[in-house]
Amino acid sequence: MKRVPHRQPIVLAAVAALFAAAFGLISPASAQTFSSSYTSSAEKDCRTIGKPKDVSTKQVCPGKSGLVVLISEDDLRQTVSVGPNPAAAAKEPAAETGFAPFNSTGQTIEWRAVDGKPFAIIQRWLIADNDDLDKAGSPTSKPVLAVTRLPPGPVCHVAYIDGQANRNPNELARQAADEFARDFKCGKDEVKVVGEKGAAVGLAKR
Repeated sequence: MKRVPHRQPIVLAAVAALFAAAFGLISPASAQTFSSSYTSSAEKDCRTIGKPKDVSTKQVCPGKSGLVVLISEDDLRQTVSVGPNPAAAAKEPAAETGFAPFNSTGQTIEWRAVDGKPFAIIQRWLIADNDDLDKAGSPTSKPVLAVTRLPPGPVCHVAYIDGQANRNPNELARQAADEFARDFKCGKDEVKVVGEKGAAVGLAKR
């Protein structure tokens, strides 16, 4: 009579492996923990650098992990960049990336981090829509969230999320940051539009 090998330990091991994989128990050292923290870009929390001109200013705001945020405004249009110091931030692609219509940024910057190390920021912008005027004849403002990758490597816009066309723009922005920011190639990859596209994204991509 041929003897059938006893397979119960093998089966139990396979089940245990599947259970561990399903609940994230395999290789705890390799598991990544994503988190968000916040800083302010309000004028009271930043400092002006250089000599303000008639239509342009530069402000430096505190960031995370030794980084600072450089906010430049010229003719009612802003750019936002990040670096270890203002001079370095001013040399990044983000410092030269703005939107054609009048625009302004929100006063809260979300820092997306993995295992405590920031790799992207998320910031809300308001972009003037000259094709949609209010009762006073002024352009209405359309909200868009911009995801910007951080060092190591260049600092640049990675993704745009329309703040009106999507019910969960903040969640989409975090997802975009987590999935795309670290591997995004500035100057080669096209800025992604995540979620539904509305007027704000159209203005941002114009």
